[in-house]
Amino acid sequence: MTEKVFRKSREFIYRNARPLDLALWRYEFENGSRNDVVEILSFYQNQDGGFGHAIEPDFWNINSSPIATWKAIQILNEICIDRNEIVIEKIIEYLDSGKDFENGKWYNTIESNNDYPHAVWWGCKNGRGETSDNPTVSLAGFALKYAEKGSALYKKAVDIIKLSAREFIDSPCGEMHTLAVMLEMYEYCKTIDGFDLFDLSKFGSILYDMIEKAVCTDTEKWYKEYVCMPSFFFNKNKAVFDIVDPDFCKKEGDMIIKRQLDDGSYPVTWLWYNDFKEYYVAENWWKAHIVRMNMLYLKALNEL
Repeated sequence: MTEKVFRKSREFIYRNARPLDLALWRYEFENGSRNDVVEILSFYQNQDGGFGHAIEPDFWNINSSPIATWKAIQILNEICIDRNEIVIEKIIEYLDSGKDFENGKWYNTIESNNDYPHAVWWGCKNGRGETSDNPTVSLAGFALKYAEKGSALYKKAVDIIKLSAREFIDSPCGEMHTLAVMLEMYEYCKTIDGFDLFDLSKFGSILYDMIEKAVCTDTEKWYKEYVCMPSFFFNKNKAVFDIVDPDFCKKEGDMIIKRQLDDGSYPVTWLWYNDFKEYYVAENWWKAHIVRMNMLYLKALNEL
């Protein structure tokens, strides 16, 4: 059964995916080149070091933004990029510039999003962007790991992480997107020798508890509604399998096998809630992403 699911997934990728998603598929499943992924990714990077150009399919802003840059960093983490790659240096330049940063946080939305096709949640009300923990805490984790120690950006990251961790410990947030970036920050911090900015054990315990509570227990809604499933927290580190009930993780694996559509894809469970027809292009891009991540999820469960 899983052989058929994988074959149909591969067919969908080759027929529908963007070059970036195709390169990632090849890297993960066909001994493809990391350099191919980095080269294609470079076309989404702007001169200021940030990313744009619809790398995040739900907003097509060509300008650099923290969210688009965070999306690129997720890809770089997936392919285990080296610290000395120029793409990393340029991201550091963008984060260090102070652009799209205010009052201790990076922006979640930026004003120029309104000038391009976008989902309603990526638009700016009254033409003004908003700062948020998403993606601030994850970007701070990246900067803590990759910025030069003692640099202005490194110090900024330290301040953000100390404050964010303290606030989360004192008043844990259960919103799934915030939990996802908190998990990314936590995993960055765990890789740093001699880390002492906050109590990793206490933070991790609270974070894991909140993540487990965030997963929707009504499995009938999975793949039908936009709800939190175990795979929402899945990445190369496979931490989700240590956090969420194994029965739930296995249940989603079973559903990945059973819920595949005839064309090899999976449903996209959200809309843009506006009149932009570009949604239907973005929907196909998302399907390719979901296909790839679902196959990685099955692989991590030893189902492939």
